[in-house]
Amino acid sequence: MATTHGAGATQPERGAGASGYARILLGPQLRSSSNLTVVALYSITFLLVGIGLIMVLSSSSITSYLGDQGFFGGFWRQATYALIGVPLMLVASRLPVRFWKRWAWWLLGFGIVLQLLVFTPLGVEVYGNRNWIEIGGFGGQPSEVLKLALLVWIGAVLAAKEPLLGQVKHELIPVIVPGALLALGLVLLGRDLGTAMIMGMAVIGAMFFGGLSWKSIGITVGAGALAVLVLVLSSPNRMMRLFGFAGGNTDYSGSGWQPLHGLWALAGGGLFGVGLGGSKAKWSWLPAADNDYIFAIIGEELGMIGALLVIALYVALAAFMLRAIGRARDRFGRAVIGGILVWIIGQAFVNIGVVIGVLPVLGVPLPLISAGGTALIACLLALGVVISIARDGDEHQRELKTEKGARR
Repeated sequence: MATTHGAGATQPERGAGASGYARILLGPQLRSSSNLTVVALYSITFLLVGIGLIMVLSSSSITSYLGDQGFFGGFWRQATYALIGVPLMLVASRLPVRFWKRWAWWLLGFGIVLQLLVFTPLGVEVYGNRNWIEIGGFGGQPSEVLKLALLVWIGAVLAAKEPLLGQVKHELIPVIVPGALLALGLVLLGRDLGTAMIMGMAVIGAMFFGGLSWKSIGITVGAGALAVLVLVLSSPNRMMRLFGFAGGNTDYSGSGWQPLHGLWALAGGGLFGVGLGGSKAKWSWLPAADNDYIFAIIGEELGMIGALLVIALYVALAAFMLRAIGRARDRFGRAVIGGILVWIIGQAFVNIGVVIGVLPVLGVPLPLISAGGTALIACLLALGVVISIARDGDEHQRELKTEKGARR
């Protein structure tokens, strides 16, 4: 069992205290923080979002034009979501940690209610998955909100059950049964295995960084692997994807079309790429060029150097999130950041693994870069929560130094 620094109440954040005043401008945010982790998290996040907007503009231009939306239709849509997501991230980053603990149960309830809407007349089926809702012409994927709500709730439960942790039944109830099982079950009812797998990975990440026992983690991993095996074997479509991947995706005219064209796009970029906007694959040769396969367009237009830069940014984001985990005040912070780390970074490398052909097609986007409004907003909100906890961790480290100096 990992030890904790204690689960006491956190101190109010500077600039977001009893008066309710909270600055959300980026400049004051960065100037007011001496924490390298916070500044780095902001910087890397905005770099990834910026790269995403540029690549969505390039990769979606042809399909947008063919869809009578003009060359900039996809870009303006993604830019609108970014303009919504960034302020939400800044607000979330200024909220004190006690806010997330206090409202964790309500957030999970809200996420579950949203997910249930996909089974009402508001639900929309996309590529065989019923995991979307549409209201007044605006669509969204509730499971993205549910991911974040579930991780914040897990962190709050682990912090509340601190004295009982170490006993398997208290580590699995209610975190796994019924919490995670209910959330993942609702996503699986919509037949979205890819999203459910990412959520499952995030839950295991929260358990690991939250300091739960290896026995509890092992039981969860084993049960999850068995469930995935059953779900794959029971679905002809998933079996076709798996066997197509195992056979090298040589079916040019069928299931191998997208993986093969993704690899060809990457190979065509060479070391330096064909130049921004010069992709051939985006001319209706590569499905989901602005979404699941946007990394292939990055590799084609920006070359291996551009692709490696994107990978390096994700690695740097992971490194600073790990640093925030090490500085967190309590188990809540470590569990929540750990789950979000596995969600965002894990999903990024799953997406890249699919594009380069080392994983079967799972249908998950590249976080912060791929087109998709709900996914972008949810990732930005999640990183806002990470920064909120990182700021509290920075305050905690200053308190520890003050206490140490007073004892001397």
